[in-house]
Amino acid sequence: MRIIITEHARKRLKDLRQDRIATSDIIVAARGIPGRIPTATRFRGFFAKSGRMFDIVAKDIENGRLVITIIGK
Repeated sequence: MRIIITEHARKRLKDLRQDRIATSDIIVAARGIPGRIPTATRFRGFFAKSGRMFDIVAKDIENGRLVITIIGK
């Protein structure tokens, strides 16, 4: 499945709250969500390789899975 990360989500990765969360961590998390996501939904409890916990907001579109934002813990 193709994972599309919005510019907003990429910008948030530079914030202190999302420090040590890599793009590859987001891709792995988004691919790990089973089923179809028809509306924007928050998924909680993912861990980056660095050990940092984060949530993602994603939805499925015709081109793949769109990651709208990342929320660091």
